[in-house]
Amino acid sequence: MISLQVEDLDLLVEHVDSTNYKRTCLYLTSSSRFLPSPDDTLALDIAYTIYMKFEDLASALRIALLLDNKSIQYVKQVYTATDDLVLKKQFSYIIARHGLAMEIDDEIAADENDKEMLQEIVNNTKLSEGYLTLARDIEVMEAKSPEDIYKVHLIDGRGASSSLDSARQNLAATFVNAFVNAGFGQDKLMTAPSDSSSSGSSGNWLFKNKEHGKASAAASLGMILLWDTDSGLAQLDKYLHSTDTHVVAGALLGIGVVTCGVKNDCDPALAILMEYVNKDDSNIRIGAILGLGIAYAGSQKDELRVQLSAILGDPQATLEVLVFTAVALGLVFVGSCNEEIAQSIIFFLMERSEAELAEPIIRLLPVALGLLYLGKQESVEATAEVSKTFDEKIRKYCDVTLMSLAYAGTGNVLKVQKLLGICSQHLEKGETHQGPAVLGIALIAMSEELGAEMAVRSLERLLQYGEQNIRRAVPLALGILCISNPKVNVMDTLSRLSHDADADVSMAAIISLGLIGAGTNNARIAGMLRNLSSYYYKEAAHLFCVRIAQGLVHLGKGLLTLSPYHSDRFLLSPMALGGIVTVLHACLDMKSTILGKYHYILYIIVLAMQPRMLLTVDEDLKPLPVPVRVGQAVDVVGQAGRPKTITGFQTHTTPVLLAAGERAELATDKYIPLTSTLEGFVILKKNPEYHEE
Repeated sequence: MISLQVEDLDLLVEHVDSTNYKRTCLYLTSSSRFLPSPDDTLALDIAYTIYMKFEDLASALRIALLLDNKSIQYVKQVYTATDDLVLKKQFSYIIARHGLAMEIDDEIAADENDKEMLQEIVNNTKLSEGYLTLARDIEVMEAKSPEDIYKVHLIDGRGASSSLDSARQNLAATFVNAFVNAGFGQDKLMTAPSDSSSSGSSGNWLFKNKEHGKASAAASLGMILLWDTDSGLAQLDKYLHSTDTHVVAGALLGIGVVTCGVKNDCDPALAILMEYVNKDDSNIRIGAILGLGIAYAGSQKDELRVQLSAILGDPQATLEVLVFTAVALGLVFVGSCNEEIAQSIIFFLMERSEAELAEPIIRLLPVALGLLYLGKQESVEATAEVSKTFDEKIRKYCDVTLMSLAYAGTGNVLKVQKLLGICSQHLEKGETHQGPAVLGIALIAMSEELGAEMAVRSLERLLQYGEQNIRRAVPLALGILCISNPKVNVMDTLSRLSHDADADVSMAAIISLGLIGAGTNNARIAGMLRNLSSYYYKEAAHLFCVRIAQGLVHLGKGLLTLSPYHSDRFLLSPMALGGIVTVLHACLDMKSTILGKYHYILYIIVLAMQPRMLLTVDEDLKPLPVPVRVGQAVDVVGQAGRPKTITGFQTHTTPVLLAAGERAELATDKYIPLTSTLEGFVILKKNPEYHEE
């Protein structure tokens, strides 16, 4: 610890021994969040070196994934440091959870079969199977209908039987159904067996939606079959031959959703979607383009860069097609700092006319540009300089968005102060850049608990003194800070705001109630939303938001999370964060995006959906039930002795669910886990020193 103050960390490596290396590394990794720029990576580098020295390879891999600029080369080092195939399988699970696109080459595994097996794990093909194992174990396989979620019978008085604007109600039901049954492969609207009705009920539900509503309905099939690529592509195929362009567009988007986060060597999604990218109908184009963006998020595939950049220069394409093309590029190349793509988006922004810049959908362009630099800090500066030359309508908006995305998840205090400064200005000319500034505060401060708490307090201030356009963004910012983590104080604030006099504030608060409760089945939030549905029974727009929020709270019947952090809040998945940011920026102007004809933007949130499970498997990757203790995580950095890392635990048998801020440890000495952080897929090997009593 002293060597940290006197700036001589290199001495550490020689002086640590096998008894205290874990504690030293924990101190280094935890303090790296509070250190200024070059020192933080240095501390992590030293921790990596120490972990490698004591062959705690899984922990070293975790740091390798955190150190972005050297990520791939460090990951290779970790793989080649061992000959144990089982360990390599565990590394592959960690990489798959993080979403790193990686080729397993001959250096990593010489044998062809091993190589294929590891690549399969990295490609995340096992995810669907593991998720369904968990669902069967907890006995929640039975499909749920939207009515099961609304629980109308619990609401007293009016609004219990409102049947307003039925197409919009059906659209809301489509989303609720997709969110609740996500990944289960069966539901009561889209996949119901055909013998129950004369001609297959799934077709009937599709046509209970109007025009662009059909697109979301077809795409919802992709969400229900999430991660199960084979049956997903088979079931979506029939919609591709439809004569209705909206249905085709939805099916293409659904293909993207179903393959989200799961890679495949023969790239079926790429093959199908590429055929439709240059069709004449702009709905179909958007479906195919967004589908590619979701399916290949973070993969940095070069052929996609070529194809999609070509569309940006296409004079025939409509504005919305071009905007979604930029967003798809941003998602595929998230955090890559790719100069060429940045250039083409910048040129595209410069060529827009006054009238086009006034379009609400334009606000997604700066987001697309920012996604390229997500979490990459200084790398954004050159692009930010260029953005100062834009049309004054969009200049500040772009500047703030770029800064907030580049520093997302870094906890950089100076940038938070700068954004707070922007929020305190008094604006005249109806500028809109304070919204992204508020979201930016939340994005930057979400990296650690302390910063998040302070940000919640600053946001309370903004509510009291801020202008109207700031107040509209505050609920969304609170939604990011506590995503899938319903903290009571935030819940109360949002509950108060959900009855706000300003329609935009109340709608944002309702959506955010859904975000903080996402996948938790939180009873209190579910109750609040039921009350809101009767309070707003005459307001179609508010009711739609309430339904979306109800769907989010019961996401995957409570088995999924939207939190972009994993591995004990240590690693941040760029794809997940990219998805959340895109959806929230669209929510800054709900009336023209989510409530207008772009409601399918909501499907981008699929990038952040992950099972919040711990599934233990044996060396042959078969599920292996063992007792584990699950409890609130305790921060033990720098404490003497061997303090307990969890408190108030209960003992369960795996597979188990982990809520936000919970940690698991094995309750038996019979097995040794191959990774210190028990989350997701964990391989156990038998403990040779264990003797049964």
